[in-house]
Amino acid sequence: MSKKYSLLLTAILFSYTAFCQQNFADKIYYNAVVYTCDPANAWVKAIAVKDDKIIYAGNDYAQYKSTSTKLIDLHQQLVLPGFVDSHVHFLSSGANLAGVDLRYTKTKKVFIQLLKDYAATLSPGRWITGGNWDHEQWGGDLPTKEMIDSITGDHPVAISRLDGHMILANSLALKMPGIDNTTASPDGGTIVKDEAGNPTGILKDNAQDIVFDIIPQPSAQQLDEIFLRAQQHALSLGVTQVDDMGSYGGYPEIETYRRAEKNSTLKMRIYSFVPLATWQKLYDYVQANGKGDDWIKWGGLKGFADGSLGSTTAWFYKPYLDQPNSSGLMVTDTAVMRQRILSADSVHLQVAIHAIGDRANDFILSCFEEAEMRDGNMDQRFRIEHAQHLSGDALTKFAALQVFPSMQPYHAIDDGRWAYKRLDQDRLSRTYAFRTLLKIKAC
Repeated sequence: MSKKYSLLLTAILFSYTAFCQQNFADKIYYNAVVYTCDPANAWVKAIAVKDDKIIYAGNDYAQYKSTSTKLIDLHQQLVLPGFVDSHVHFLSSGANLAGVDLRYTKTKKVFIQLLKDYAATLSPGRWITGGNWDHEQWGGDLPTKEMIDSITGDHPVAISRLDGHMILANSLALKMPGIDNTTASPDGGTIVKDEAGNPTGILKDNAQDIVFDIIPQPSAQQLDEIFLRAQQHALSLGVTQVDDMGSYGGYPEIETYRRAEKNSTLKMRIYSFVPLATWQKLYDYVQANGKGDDWIKWGGLKGFADGSLGSTTAWFYKPYLDQPNSSGLMVTDTAVMRQRILSADSVHLQVAIHAIGDRANDFILSCFEEAEMRDGNMDQRFRIEHAQHLSGDALTKFAALQVFPSMQPYHAIDDGRWAYKRLDQDRLSRTYAFRTLLKIKAC
């Protein structure tokens, strides 16, 4: 054989060997019940993994097995794709994991005792935040500062209702920014007062910011610790990707995730949103840094149209049944909201707006429609977060405008249990309209 053909044969054999090695799996999980989400191949028994990527899902994995491949028998355990949660407040959730958990307290007595026990574990003067309480668990009466003043001592308290649209503050926390009987409610918020005109401790929507603005923000090191706690919890539940709607202003979150990626501690994918009001800052940030990569990306803006059903601040056309003098409120001035949406869209940033009530949803849809009519683009991927209570027109407009209703099924078993107290049958008939929206979109 000539030297020329010998070299050619050697090159072919080397290429073939390299090709085979590239297709051998590092690990093969077999004897499993694997759901693939592929309608043509929905259920299989094995998956092959190489370099942390799935290279095969099926039943006959022999061609991906080599002498160095690790075989893992799953003994018929169920394997699912990683879950994606499209709406979380990731870092505040991580912070809450180390705080007091009041979500499932069903009586005021237990609520007070848990808060008292938690306060006793803290160093003097430390803020108590988090909480995630739900007054509907004990019948619907809102808690008051008098319930907690005597058991929280020198700890300022600002604990949130589980929807994030209402906090309970103790007297110390109210005193620090100067909230008293002369303080007026801000636009887009409510300072709840008793019959004598004194603050009860309940602050709704934009009124929360009066207290939030004086709470010390966590350091970069603390944010890193909070992130690792949140990530560990998410991964333990099979959640491998989240859309983070922000907790500390959006930009600290982005930098936290970028540090995690740089330090090789980022183990899940994150799309990080920032406040809609900062659209110009985000545009400049994108110009300087791009929009991220496959693991951490940014370029989305989150705004608030109204409040929530649980806080009776969701914006409706008609009043609440249990608060006939109120139909909710618009958290952001309508003219300001419209201009921010149009401005952000003009520089090709994705816009997601929180809207719960029927009037809020209709208004935001009208803003999105104006943006589409202006530039003729039907692919902005506009989102309405929650889209909880809709008018008849809104049901069809989502599909017509190609707006994504970013809905959370959990809410149907959360405030859905007592929505009848707030809304009449007509509005209830278009509440949590998951199937209708899917059907209209499919058509």
